[in-house]
Amino acid sequence: MKIGFFPGCSLHGTGKEYGESLQAITVPLGIELAEIRDWACCGATSAHATNHLLGIALPARTLAQAEEEKHGEVLAPCAACYSRLAAARDEIAHDPTLAQRVNGILGKPFANSVAVLNIVDLLVKMAPVIKQKTTHPLTGMKVASYYGCLLVRPPKVTNCAEFESPQVMEEVVRATGATPVEWPKKLDCCGGGFSLSRSASVVRLGREILENARSAGADVLLVACPMCQSNLDMRQQAMSRRSTKPFDMPILYITQLVGMALGCDSKSLGLGRHFVSTAPATKFMAAASTPAAHTNQPTATKEA
Repeated sequence: MKIGFFPGCSLHGTGKEYGESLQAITVPLGIELAEIRDWACCGATSAHATNHLLGIALPARTLAQAEEEKHGEVLAPCAACYSRLAAARDEIAHDPTLAQRVNGILGKPFANSVAVLNIVDLLVKMAPVIKQKTTHPLTGMKVASYYGCLLVRPPKVTNCAEFESPQVMEEVVRATGATPVEWPKKLDCCGGGFSLSRSASVVRLGREILENARSAGADVLLVACPMCQSNLDMRQQAMSRRSTKPFDMPILYITQLVGMALGCDSKSLGLGRHFVSTAPATKFMAAASTPAAHTNQPTATKEA
């Protein structure tokens, strides 16, 4: 399966472990990522807040490049990148005047024909393959799937039918052998772009999210957004100051969870790059590697 790939800025920088874990699972899942040549920043978050046309033209340039490279779909793993690319595609499709202005800026034909996928869109399609390829079922691990603001909203852009109570991440969790928990705050905002300007608010919001996940019995919290991962991972010490119990919950990317189930090593998944130790999560992977853990597992068959 070959798909166009837009890594965005985060997967090469602050979310490096996201990029590493994505690359680690591509081979066992039979995915080939074709990185778009000469891609540019999507404009999240400042461009579209400063200049609407710029906020559309930046992602449109990348989509035009993907179109030129004959990609029917482009994967944007970062939730913010996905939101900007998908929103630009939607606005151009519904506003002929805007489309004309963007085409003039791009200086080349642009049919707006490339579909934009987020990582959950891709992995939920691959759930049967993930289940088949799992060598280290994460039995007993309880996972709180955190969607945040951008993966399923606004529904007119994301085309998510269950945007008020999505279950697609949970489907991927089940494919790994782990157990998803139901909890009310899986769509709440983590504070996003206010990380620097309103850090106290970000800490408060994150504390409420983690307390809710913990009360639901979660061992780990699962994300698909570098900003959410950063806010919920590195701020747990600050969150603990006003909590009755200190936080030590691993914040895993969905690609890391899948990689653990597929038997990828911890280094390739970037599990050592987190602020909060991922040991409480990797113990389930270690348990799955023992002979007893595989007693009732079907024998894997090689593909032809």
